[in-house]
Amino acid sequence: MKKFFLFEKNFNIKQIQFDYDFLYNLQENEYPKYLANLFFFKTGEKLPLFKKWSFKKGECSYKIDKKKLKTFNQKIQWIKLYGITPLMRDCTDKVKVRDYVKEKIGDEYLKPVLQVVRSKEIGVRSNNLNFSLSTLNTPLFDKIDFDKLPDSFVIKCNHGCKWHFIIKNKEEYLNNKRLVDITRRNITGWLEQDYSLWGGFEMQYHGLQPKILIEPLLRENINNDNDKIHCYCFYGCPLLSYRFTEEYKVCCYDKNLNIVNFTLAKDDLNINIPVDLFLKEAVTLSQKLSLV
Repeated sequence: MKKFFLFEKNFNIKQIQFDYDFLYNLQENEYPKYLANLFFFKTGEKLPLFKKWSFKKGECSYKIDKKKLKTFNQKIQWIKLYGITPLMRDCTDKVKVRDYVKEKIGDEYLKPVLQVVRSKEIGVRSNNLNFSLSTLNTPLFDKIDFDKLPDSFVIKCNHGCKWHFIIKNKEEYLNNKRLVDITRRNITGWLEQDYSLWGGFEMQYHGLQPKILIEPLLRENINNDNDKIHCYCFYGCPLLSYRFTEEYKVCCYDKNLNIVNFTLAKDDLNINIPVDLFLKEAVTLSQKLSLV
């Protein structure tokens, strides 16, 4: 269990726990207060809360005070708990989002899909929505048809972030029983978890039906990252765009694609990258995707 400590306003030590069992058993009315502590721990920025007393339940709970939100980061925290829509959940699901992308900009921008492995037997717990594979006769991972897969591919889960394994050589991988077992145990464990708890209560992940998604490996050298472009659109207008070349190195552009000295995270290092056709296309496509 990972534990961190911080001092609150009243100088009492508040414990921040990054442990799934702790987060899973945390009551939903405690999410705002815990999120506020987590937010302060990570950013040093306070999240405005107000107390709400329930005479029927005889308990006090906290809510994020929407009227006092000032920064973009603060408003994101409110959306995470209270502003999630069905479309946001569909776009979070790595399988369902494909239909949305196809409708908006065409399937030529989608990665090919090799296999989607799913099960209708997955049980669901109503409180905090936990998924259990214990009723399955065969682990979902063992339903992957490796004979139909190419020499290299990526195995991932549809309902989380960074839950994936990169397989560069299928023959070597399948002959390595230890590596296969590690993959099986990790994938099975991820399928049983609700990623919204790990992501600081990103409730768009809450309730997604877990599946295994397998895609081809598109990069020849997995050690070299391609540039990552993030576009932030507001009411269909891309006001901010970021281009990441590697970890912590980023270039930011305004709505007119002028380079601006602005960072998303405190550790980012600003660099200047000239605008090219890839960035222009990314901004155009992001605008089409954001119009609903």
